[in-house]
Amino acid sequence: MYGNSPVESCEIAMSPRSEDRTRAGTPGFQAARLTQAREARGLNTLLSLAGLLGVNTSTVSRWEDGTSSPSPDMLEKLAALLRVRPAFFLRSGDDSKGAVFFRSLAAARKRDRARQLARLEWVRDITEVVAHYIALPRVDVPDLLACADWRTLRDEDIEGLATELRRHWRLGLGPIANVLTPIEKAGIIVACDEMGTTNLDGLCRWSTADGRPYVLLATDKMNFFRRQMDAAHEMAHAVLHRGVDAAALAAEFDLVERQAFRLASAFLMPSETFSLAVAQPSMSRFRVLKDTWRVSIKAMIRRCQDLEILDRDEATQLYKYYSARGWSKGEPGDDAVAVAKPRLLAQALGMIIDEGLRTKEDLLASDFTLAAGDVEDLCGLTPGWFEIATGDVVSLQLRPREKAGQSDPGVVVPFGRKS
Repeated sequence: MYGNSPVESCEIAMSPRSEDRTRAGTPGFQAARLTQAREARGLNTLLSLAGLLGVNTSTVSRWEDGTSSPSPDMLEKLAALLRVRPAFFLRSGDDSKGAVFFRSLAAARKRDRARQLARLEWVRDITEVVAHYIALPRVDVPDLLACADWRTLRDEDIEGLATELRRHWRLGLGPIANVLTPIEKAGIIVACDEMGTTNLDGLCRWSTADGRPYVLLATDKMNFFRRQMDAAHEMAHAVLHRGVDAAALAAEFDLVERQAFRLASAFLMPSETFSLAVAQPSMSRFRVLKDTWRVSIKAMIRRCQDLEILDRDEATQLYKYYSARGWSKGEPGDDAVAVAKPRLLAQALGMIIDEGLRTKEDLLASDFTLAAGDVEDLCGLTPGWFEIATGDVVSLQLRPREKAGQSDPGVVVPFGRKS
């Protein structure tokens, strides 16, 4: 009724000649997928995977460089070991070559970066399935730089770009209750994952496959206020640095990160309104403003320094007070607000089920090539969501509002069913 699933359509292959079958092992095997799955599972070396499979390291090496492929039986074993469906290795992945923006790149280990990049590519896989059934929000990331070179941006330029971005997304100049809402409404796909290290806060990449930016945020030692800045920071990369290639990123990493942080800070705390709200900066004032502006005390100190409300010595004194209070491990009020989760992919999957487009069983058996737990984790679904039976849907209607102009209790990310 709605066409073949994306996985079903890619699994149909012509039968190879018998001599090719012996040489190729498994027709259609995508070597890059094996590397991706190995890195996503934290198997850092070919030796570690070879040992688990009981084969020579050179055999795995040939599979990953594409000079040979595993037999059908070994493919089944690989799939079981790496917790994916065999079809995972037959489906082409995202071959985007653009730069990947990692927070704290210098401190993060190469294997941690490789794992999270692989997981980010899995988010693209999930999105591809969802987009087969649901019309996701169109990408609305304005080209604020036009023809300007990102390297030439001054601080005052970035302040202006933050104001322009808020104007484009019609956010006004007040506090943003949950920054994930405008980010997802702009068609940026956001997911979360446990990164297993405090040296990675998030990563961002534009996909050439579907022309969308993808963001993966850490859940490790997370609180709402840190999530706000991390999400805004990755959004800033999507806005400012789409044209940055890997070589330029490596050469100008510090500059790229400073620009992203400045845009994120200016976006969350506009100079016009935040300066007035701070008035006389002090720790007691920042504690009051934290709940209103939805950012950390430390971020507010830095913002006041950027806006020259505080000079370097005054900011240093506040940082010393901050450290002496032990707030580096947790600020007052961190636990008062639940950590915000991305909602777009979770809502879209719920809509697919509620509209009867697919069952949960169909999604796992025919559409997704990933394990249920990976889809649940990356989409922010309740653990065990795929095992929860779907009940009959009862149609309800809202009561007419008693008071005209009463605001809605939440924000709806608009998307529709694919025809």
